[in-house]
Amino acid sequence: MNQGYLSQYFESVAAKRLSAVEADLETSHQHEFNGTKELRNVLGTGSGEKVQFPAKFVWIGEENEAISSDGTLTWYDARIGNPLRSAEYRLYFYNNEVMDLANPGDMLFIAKRSDGTVMIIIASAGSTAENQLLWLFAIPLSIGTNFTSQELGTDDKEVDFTVRFILEELGIEVEEPEAERLDHLLHEFGKTFPKTIEFSAFARQTLKGVNPIEEPDNALIAWVTHEEKLFRRLERQIVEDRLKAGFLDSDGADIDGFISFSLSVQNRRKSRAGHALENHLEEIFRANAIEFSKGVRTENHSKPDFLFPSEAAYHDTKFPPTLLTMLGVKTSCKDRWRQVLSEAAKIEKKHLLTLEPGISENQTDEMSASMLQLVLPKPIHETYNDKQKSEILTVSDFLELVKDRNKKAKY
Repeated sequence: MNQGYLSQYFESVAAKRLSAVEADLETSHQHEFNGTKELRNVLGTGSGEKVQFPAKFVWIGEENEAISSDGTLTWYDARIGNPLRSAEYRLYFYNNEVMDLANPGDMLFIAKRSDGTVMIIIASAGSTAENQLLWLFAIPLSIGTNFTSQELGTDDKEVDFTVRFILEELGIEVEEPEAERLDHLLHEFGKTFPKTIEFSAFARQTLKGVNPIEEPDNALIAWVTHEEKLFRRLERQIVEDRLKAGFLDSDGADIDGFISFSLSVQNRRKSRAGHALENHLEEIFRANAIEFSKGVRTENHSKPDFLFPSEAAYHDTKFPPTLLTMLGVKTSCKDRWRQVLSEAAKIEKKHLLTLEPGISENQTDEMSASMLQLVLPKPIHETYNDKQKSEILTVSDFLELVKDRNKKAKY
């Protein structure tokens, strides 16, 4: 296990596209996968006796909607009692709601965790989740209905922003190796959540060696990552105290109180992440002397995240619409990218900055057809194919575009 790398979380993985007989359980009643050489590379062989693995089943759809279920896998040699025949391994699973959603052509990942458990992940064919997981596990894009296996130690990825993003989509909490240093930095806040704008400023102040002018793409990723780490450490301290206090009322266990608290934690994470991203973008725009307006109204009470060069220019009937720019900001797109299309009606081609890796080609094609251009920090571009890369801007590209338009508007 390599601390701070993907092998800290996964030992190995086998992947394939599901065949009709594997996906249509009502027709075939098959509840097992053939134990090919590639699958044996992941699960081992041992004596051939039955081995049971605690398992988590996860299904992720086209819009990254997810369902999970806990279960057990049985790995065994079907011919163990016949010494005259070669071993024939099989992986048996009980039916569950995740496997019920599987379709022929969907991508199957059987991933051995470092703690000895197994994850069965089904990603819809052609989906963003499929792209992300193929990239994460270094599986060839051309994979078919035969298993391919990968040892994570041979192609180990550092747990950077992109890897962390995908792991958390799978429900895997990423460990923080710098916990003590981060706790020391957070000492001044006590055990309260500061305003997001204050926390974002604190994150930038406590991270040295970042240059938003020469390297705006790296600066954005560095600031967002550092703030996320700081926030999770502060959150852990606050949540830990609340859990120690327990959830009891006059009738015993306060189930509703616990559920409400859990939802508040999740909602705070999502809301804070979006606001933090906007805060760091503001700082990059200011550092690069780019004029902008944030969160101002356009038509029909719409409020695009950023307008360039200004709100006044947008509402000036004499200002050329071709020199106006709008930027929507979403940490992840999913199905919400379409919301941007109704904002700033005067601007025909809109821009959307996101931190989501590996968005499916189907979705990026739909975005292009809707006159929406993606902006992603350069380190995340590697999760996209060459066709997509040719149509996606880096943060630096976007800054140059806005600078050029703002410059033309002054002459």
